[in-house]
Amino acid sequence: MNATALVDAARRLSATLGALRFAAPASHVYNPLDYAWEVHRSYLERYGAGRKRVVFLGMNPGPFGMAQTGVPFGEIAAVRDWLALAGPIGQPADTNPKRPVEGFACTRSEVSGQRLWGLFRARFGTPERFFAEHFVANYCPLAFFDHGRNLTPDKLPAAEQRPLLEACDDHLRTIVEALQPDWVIGVGAWAEQRAAAALAGLPVRLGRILHPSPASPAANRGWAEAASRQLNELGIWPD
Repeated sequence: MNATALVDAARRLSATLGALRFAAPASHVYNPLDYAWEVHRSYLERYGAGRKRVVFLGMNPGPFGMAQTGVPFGEIAAVRDWLALAGPIGQPADTNPKRPVEGFACTRSEVSGQRLWGLFRARFGTPERFFAEHFVANYCPLAFFDHGRNLTPDKLPAAEQRPLLEACDDHLRTIVEALQPDWVIGVGAWAEQRAAAALAGLPVRLGRILHPSPASPAANRGWAEAASRQLNELGIWPD
């Protein structure tokens, strides 16, 4: 039943965000819930069923991850070979020539996704063991670009952020109501902050792990070990 709720919620979020318009500095906006819907829906249907103890929450799609595959932190090899998901990937309404969508033919690696899913694979072995108690979602499903540069949602003008955050807050509450997790873990500080704002008053505990981005010197000094230690200290992954 949970997976159906997640699919319906993703459809609603996609429609709501599809009606929003963004100006400079955003030159292009990608909505993978639209052009990569079939794979995203498969992800929700296959792995979103049942109650989850922990929901990991990312910020928004990376250009070589979810923007290509429709899966949060969706590094190509992890999605294809570990999650065993595949399907047709269409094109955004307005393609950024500096960030083409090549789907599973993309040869660039999403390092954040490689690290995140690589940790889960190393600890749990199979997706079924991981998703028995865990789920991975993105707070915002839209990817923003300032031409060749990735643009995160917190860099948008306040007037454009407001309706975006309102819709994403509502969607996150729906995810939590459907999955009933004990914990929502922000992957990075901004995701944790948005979870705190969206989920205030709900019976869920919040935490954070270091973001696996290669732009973070701390993440490049052993991200898997650092994230595992943080989860151990929270009592989520005991030794």
